[in-house]
Amino acid sequence: MRSNNEYVEFKKERDLGAIITDTFKFFRLEWKPFFTTTFKIALIPILIALAGILYYSYEQSNMFSSIDFENPNDFQNSPFGGGGMLIATFVMFFSYLIAYIMINVAAMYYIKSYVDNDGKTNFEEIKQNVNNNLWAFVGLGFIIGVMVFVGMLFCVIPGIYVAIPLTLASSIYVFKGKEVMDSISYSFTFIKNHWWETFGVLIVVGLLITVLGSIFSIPSIIYMFIKTMSGIGENDPTAIMSLFSDPVYLFFTVVSYVGRFLFYAVTLVSTVLIYFDINEQKYASGTIEQIDRLGE
Repeated sequence: MRSNNEYVEFKKERDLGAIITDTFKFFRLEWKPFFTTTFKIALIPILIALAGILYYSYEQSNMFSSIDFENPNDFQNSPFGGGGMLIATFVMFFSYLIAYIMINVAAMYYIKSYVDNDGKTNFEEIKQNVNNNLWAFVGLGFIIGVMVFVGMLFCVIPGIYVAIPLTLASSIYVFKGKEVMDSISYSFTFIKNHWWETFGVLIVVGLLITVLGSIFSIPSIIYMFIKTMSGIGENDPTAIMSLFSDPVYLFFTVVSYVGRFLFYAVTLVSTVLIYFDINEQKYASGTIEQIDRLGE
């Protein structure tokens, strides 16, 4: 095992500050192999998702440019009204979802390889695990999405209550080796007596990542503001709407989404640290392993 300065021990208890500190320590030590491995495995879905985002922006631009602003009712007759945007929205949402799932599964098995091999990772092992468990993660993500959506329908609070334990379901699937449905049901038992602390950590980490991730959106926001003000000054609505097909704006948009993908991976590491914190409090498995090593 590497020294403490070169290795992040996942299997131990942590408070909020330690979870945040060790999350960024992990990326300070592992950012290059972690992102190289994750993006290497998830590259094609990420590129498809970015293409879906560009396609959506293109359809937005076409939809607005086809409107006769002197006769807004003409929108219904435009070739891009309704149908084109509906397809573009579906393509963007579906491709974006698949990209997130691929990043999720690649990142999770990178961490598993890191934990199992005391800080060393095996790309072929990670790739094999991704190939073997991809569809299970798709099913897991779909079921979680449906459960949270149904919970939100009955009011926001049930949705939040259900979502918190389900954030640990993928960690349970990977590190405890349970099946999809068992991981989901066990997540509620696993988090018992730890719901509030998990909720608090996720809120703080989520806010921190959101603030940091918004940095990538600043260029596109500034450019949008400048173009919008220019269009208002010229009193030309079509000039404002052409922003969605502007190459510079589209480039900044792609950069902002790549940033979101990066910081989503950061969130995953925090979630795994939360899982191991609770697991250590309940079962002390990491402590037992360290004791066993001393006897070797």
